[in-house]
This record gives sequence, structure tokens and C-alpha cells, in this order.
Amino acid sequence: MLKRERQAFILKQINLHNRVLSSDLSTEMNVSEDTIRRDLLELSDADKLIKVHGGALSKSFHSSFLREDIYQLDAKKIIATKALDLIKDGMFVLTSGGTTIIEMARILPAELKATFFTGSIPAAYEYAKHPNIELIFIGDKISKGSQITVGGEAIMKINSIKPDLCLLGINAIDLKAGVTDNDWDVVQVKKAMVEAASKTAVLTITEKMNSEQKLKICDIDQVDYLITEIGHQDALFHSYAKAGITIM
Repeated sequence: MLKRERQAFILKQINLHNRVLSSDLSTEMNVSEDTIRRDLLELSDADKLIKVHGGALSKSFHSSFLREDIYQLDAKKIIATKALDLIKDGMFVLTSGGTTIIEMARILPAELKATFFTGSIPAAYEYAKHPNIELIFIGDKISKGSQITVGGEAIMKINSIKPDLCLLGINAIDLKAGVTDNDWDVVQVKKAMVEAASKTAVLTITEKMNSEQKLKICDIDQVDYLITEIGHQDALFHSYAKAGITIM
């Protein structure tokens, strides 16, 4: 595989999954980890990603306040608008982090009166500007990669509430594998969120569908709503609808 092709593949994976590991990329492309490290360093020098020990992070999370370098931003705006249909006055809403959630937070109707719980710093920033939303921030250790709180205290706080709705930004979803991610600490928090909520809505661009990561958040039957950027009647969703998920 040529360097240009390798680096295009790396950027594709990091845009989809927000975080990549050198070891996984090495296996997927059948090249040495030294080659991957050189590619990541070049892409970092070109300001395409953030190089960290063992892999790289997407720039999206680190520029989310300014909306720069957001992958598939137009699609995420569509998803965010659809998600508003699930949020009603008086609800207790628990949300994860992620760029799609942040877009939704930016467009919440000014007249909406609800209580939002989140450990996402960028999402909390947007909720705090809303005139009628009560914001409860779930504090603990900050995951720098995802800009969300993680750890035992955050999980304990989530376990103490019973939200009407969980809005979950994700990295991968598949009928057999369920909802999966690649960050251990974030997965533990998202597991608690799904367990706590009466209903769970997954917000994702369709590119993340029928894919999986190594760490499971929940089984597919724990997802109540699937919200994407395309119409609900698309053939892509037939199997998901048969599994009992409402497609939006």
C-alpha cells in the first residue's frame, strides 16, 4: 500500500472513530508499527490529527467549540435536528459527548424547559447558554481524548438518576456486535448511561453502521431509537427496524 493510500485510510478511520491505535492500523494495513508511527507523525505535522502515545486522536473534539475540522458536519446537523423530536418539556435527558451531540445542544429551542445531565465539557458549555435548561454536570476525571468525564464517581452519579432519555453519540453499531467503542473508560460511562435511562437513542452518521470496535457498550436490543442523516425507509435500516428499533 502506498503512503498516500495508508494516510488516507488512517484519516478515514480517525474521522469515523475519533481515536486510532497504531497496533490496530498495523494489523489492518499489514505494515509495521514503525511505518504507522511515521505516517501519524507526518499527519500530525500537517495538522491533520493529534499524535498521542500508541496512536492518534481526531482534531474534532479539540476544535468543537469553534466547529472547525468536524467530519461530516452537514450530516451531523441533520441528525441533531431529528433528535430534537424526542426531547419534551419536563424531561430529564442524559447525553454523552461527541460532535453530533454538541450540534444538537446548539440548536435546542429557546422555549424548551428540561433538565440535562452530561459529563461532556463542550456540550455543557452549550447547555449552559440556554435560557430555560437546567444543567447538571457529571464531574470526575476528564478524558482528554473525548473531553468527557470518566471514572467511578461519574458512574456512581449516573447510577443515581433515572433519566427519561439517553442521547448517545457512538463510534460503531452493528446488529450482532451491538454498540461498541474503542476507549475503555468512556465505554464504562456509556454502559452506565444506557442502563440508567428509560429510553436510549443512538445518534450516528451512516458510515458508522455495520461496523464494530473492540469494546461493547450495549446489545442492539438496548437501543430504542437510531437517528441518522438519511431517510428512515432506506434499505440500510430494514434489519435494524426488524430488531425493534425506531428509525429516525
